[in-house]
Amino acid sequence: MKLNSLFFLIVISIAAYGNADNWPQWRGPTGDSVVSTGIYPTEFSKDENVRWKIKLPGLGSSTPVVWDKNIFVTGGDNGNDSVQSYDWNGKLNWKMTFGPERPGKHKNGSGANSSPITDGKNVYVYFKSGTVASLTLDGKLNWKLNLQEKFGEDTLWWDLGTSPVIAGESLVIAVMQEGESYVVALNLKDGSVNWKADRTFPVQKESGQSYTTPIVTEIDGQETIVIWGADRLSGHDPQNGEIIWKCEGFNPDDNPMWRVIASPGITNGIAVIPYGRTKFCAGVKLGGSGDITSTRRLWERNDLGADCPTPVGRDGKVIVLSDKGQLNYLDAETGKDFWQGAIPRARAKYYSSPILAGDLLYCAREDGVVTVIKIKETGMEVLSQNDMGEKLAATPVFCDGRILLRGADHLYCIGTSN
Repeated sequence: MKLNSLFFLIVISIAAYGNADNWPQWRGPTGDSVVSTGIYPTEFSKDENVRWKIKLPGLGSSTPVVWDKNIFVTGGDNGNDSVQSYDWNGKLNWKMTFGPERPGKHKNGSGANSSPITDGKNVYVYFKSGTVASLTLDGKLNWKLNLQEKFGEDTLWWDLGTSPVIAGESLVIAVMQEGESYVVALNLKDGSVNWKADRTFPVQKESGQSYTTPIVTEIDGQETIVIWGADRLSGHDPQNGEIIWKCEGFNPDDNPMWRVIASPGITNGIAVIPYGRTKFCAGVKLGGSGDITSTRRLWERNDLGADCPTPVGRDGKVIVLSDKGQLNYLDAETGKDFWQGAIPRARAKYYSSPILAGDLLYCAREDGVVTVIKIKETGMEVLSQNDMGEKLAATPVFCDGRILLRGADHLYCIGTSN
């Protein structure tokens, strides 16, 4: 149901990975779900304000990434892991397959849940099969390996969810699973192992399994890899993977089955972390050394949370979207709400993470409805609910006035003019 027609000019500084036309990784240029400059539509559907749509060759829940004129999408293709490159007219530039895919178990899962990443020189892909590969932007293979063949089988109960990140000269992948867990850094140039660090902690059954994506950020003047999983938040040195600091206490009763999916939302050096299967949320001041549990935990709440959507934070304020559509707009330092609200209820849930474009929040639901919400200091206003007619699990992409929506069957380019 359409409620309003509105566009906003978004004035935000150009992000670290180039310009406003690039979306190089899951959750955008700085990995925080905040969009850089652009004017974006609030009303669209599978037929309205669609510049183009293309039928994808197979299933995938990964978010596309963009560099200049290239749109990279991973997924299945006749039973194989695959990556495709499209131009901004929806024309296929090239595609490559890597061998048999491991299909998804979950209804919204796939063999390609992990989003690719690009540094503007090459694009890097990771699949549930364990395959990791680097390709040039024009589709030539640089290197390929299989993490599971190299370091042991995948022991996750569900579909691989973490996406790779880039730290220094390494492609970093966190493998947090049942039993031995680790973080590995692969050389960007040739795929050789720069380092491999153990990240195995004593936890109950399934609580060590994590589907989160690491965050690379500067803390106390040092580039740090922040990793959430196994009931712990940890900061790692990109040079060797060693733990600089760790924060515990997220599962004081040592409960089993507390796997985590949503990654932390970070703003002003504070991580806001949902956990405990939608029941809890906590704030942690990042940094320090050693065990920071007693010195850096700022607050904890047992009345809000999210299982799948990652919170989005900006300027010390955080939006937590629950799987059922509840919204809490809160102070990252105190955990106190500025306000609470809710998207009109539906049986479907939110698996995609929300994106904040200026003061507009875009929330994609699994039944294909994308709700656009105006975020105010005093509350929220639902501007539109836009039905794309197919399942949505991937996080939307925003580039230069255009929105890319990756559905179960199609890739849509949303925009108001050519």
